[in-house]
Amino acid sequence: MAEKTHINLVFIGHVDAGKSTSVGRLLYDTGSIDDQALRKLKEKAKELGKSGFEFAFMMDNLKEERERGVTIDLAHKKFESDKYYFTIIDAPGHKDFIKNMITGASQADAGVLVVAATDTELQPQTKEHAFLAKTLGVDQLVVAINKMDAVKYDEAKFNNLKEKVIKLLQSIGYKPDKIKFVPVASLTGDNVAKKSDNLSWYDGGTLLETLDGLEEPEKPTDLPLRLPIQDVYNITGIGVVPVGRVETGVMKIGDKVTFVPGREGKGVSGEVKTIEMHHEQMQKAEPGDNVGFNVRGIGKKDIARGDVLGHSDNVPTVASEFTAQMVILNHPTVVTTGYTPVFHIHTAQVACQITAIEKKLNPATGEVVAENPDFVKNGDAAIVKIKPVQPLVIEKQKEIPQMSRFAIRDSGATVAAGMCIDLVKKE
Repeated sequence: MAEKTHINLVFIGHVDAGKSTSVGRLLYDTGSIDDQALRKLKEKAKELGKSGFEFAFMMDNLKEERERGVTIDLAHKKFESDKYYFTIIDAPGHKDFIKNMITGASQADAGVLVVAATDTELQPQTKEHAFLAKTLGVDQLVVAINKMDAVKYDEAKFNNLKEKVIKLLQSIGYKPDKIKFVPVASLTGDNVAKKSDNLSWYDGGTLLETLDGLEEPEKPTDLPLRLPIQDVYNITGIGVVPVGRVETGVMKIGDKVTFVPGREGKGVSGEVKTIEMHHEQMQKAEPGDNVGFNVRGIGKKDIARGDVLGHSDNVPTVASEFTAQMVILNHPTVVTTGYTPVFHIHTAQVACQITAIEKKLNPATGEVVAENPDFVKNGDAAIVKIKPVQPLVIEKQKEIPQMSRFAIRDSGATVAAGMCIDLVKKE
């Protein structure tokens, strides 16, 4: 049995659109969760006066979430369709918890935007989440119009909402003809994994079938090799073994490679001797492969987490400063120039200073609202200039998107997220 292609799927949308219930229903109907587990959740939901929340409870396993009926943290669950093997990232829609959505969306290959059919207008968070998904590089989107049971499976209501969502997604830069709209009622199970007579006017596939129609995430093997280091081990009999996941390109045994910035900030080079994945020797490593490998001529002190490996004839870019497009998600006050939080970029965590705020953007459309504003606050998107405190590897979004994204964290919370759109190479 060949391994199915793996897809990271993020569920996004407004707080009460029914994301968790949709996910729970998918897991249950694909057999990823059994009857006994569901029965327990049903009893628990009833006990807490939350009947009908049993599917949501599959994802919301924190006590506080069950009592409040909202999703707080990211939950990861797996299920399979005929074609793919999915990891679901159920992202919180609740305003307080949008910070956790970032970590979700920046790992996702595709997204499901859940919109409630009971809404006549689009909720502000629906717009924000859609823009975020786009900023963070989620290019494939499926729109599930949920709660069709609550509008008596009315086709006109579905079409009316679909028009509004198309306008929104178009304004953000999605191509409407690429986006599939699926009417569902997650609580009752209509059209999630099983066809429904209640939606006889709809001739498309179920949500599950639609997910099967997603395009396989392209393995960016034609891009230059970029492998951020997660850990460095010293293994008796082998020597120094860096471990990390190939983001782009291909690494083969015998390749001449360079790690940057490296300890002295000058980079260190060597030749790949062995590559191992899941305790098996491999001849090469491709995007998505998590590997341990040994490089001739590299000492334990030469490299560390956050360094990035590339071929010696195409060394990863070390930036002395860069320009980014970012979204402020959860800052206690306002962000001004001089602010120096920790940036999380691939496996690196580096303090960087915001040296200039060049433009403030409308987060729902991306258009410029102000030039050189004094500050930006929650909900704003901006173009900013950034100076790392120490050497840092980052690439331009247009060149190697996989290496351009970052999240900003400050005192335990994700404050902002974005991507590098331009940079100045370190001399």
